[in-house]
Amino acid sequence: MGFRDCDFTDMGTVIAIDGPSGAGKSTVARMLAERLGFVYLDTGALYRAVALFFLMKGIKPDDSDAVLAEALSSAEILFDSGKVILNGKDVSPDIRTPEVGHYSSVFSARKVVRDFLLGVQRKASLGNDLVVEGRDTATVIFPDARKKFYMDASVAERAKRRFRQLKELGIDVTEERAGRDVSDRDTRDQGRDIAPLTKAKDAIILDTTDKSVEQILETILGIVRSDP
Repeated sequence: MGFRDCDFTDMGTVIAIDGPSGAGKSTVARMLAERLGFVYLDTGALYRAVALFFLMKGIKPDDSDAVLAEALSSAEILFDSGKVILNGKDVSPDIRTPEVGHYSSVFSARKVVRDFLLGVQRKASLGNDLVVEGRDTATVIFPDARKKFYMDASVAERAKRRFRQLKELGIDVTEERAGRDVSDRDTRDQGRDIAPLTKAKDAIILDTTDKSVEQILETILGIVRSDP
């Protein structure tokens, strides 16, 4: 059954968090879901899984939509309990490399990829209360989300966070490379024709530059709980 055939009256409550790379979305969204007893959905991880799948298949960014669609017909991607499952295999560690991150941003500009994952993401809300984070969760995927947040931080701060994240994953990377990765992703995400990174008109904007994770979390929890 495709997502267009689903009965979306069964959709649970959705809290959507958008923002650029390194804004702290993943950490905050994961903790928020735990505190609220919601399911956490990392949409960026799904795009990374598609990129990994394409790299494994030898698919190139300049291949046609028909080639990408044909390849995706044999892909099954799930996000389960914080793990990304690609055709039955947990690929969570494999999708965090700079190479996969680069290609996830490149391939995410393709309509055929976004259409493929739109159904995966929306079906996750059937019967579940979700905290969802990504680039267009509040503007495209869940425009009717109960609460929408847009997290941002300075480029310098986001580059530092990206560097620490990659080092913690055991990936050999320089601060300069991490900063370049953040800037390049900003350019691609904001400049793409399909579902570019933008702030939803009714989103609450949070600058996380000088804030701890706990401070951001408590701010969001206060907003959510004050308007149930």
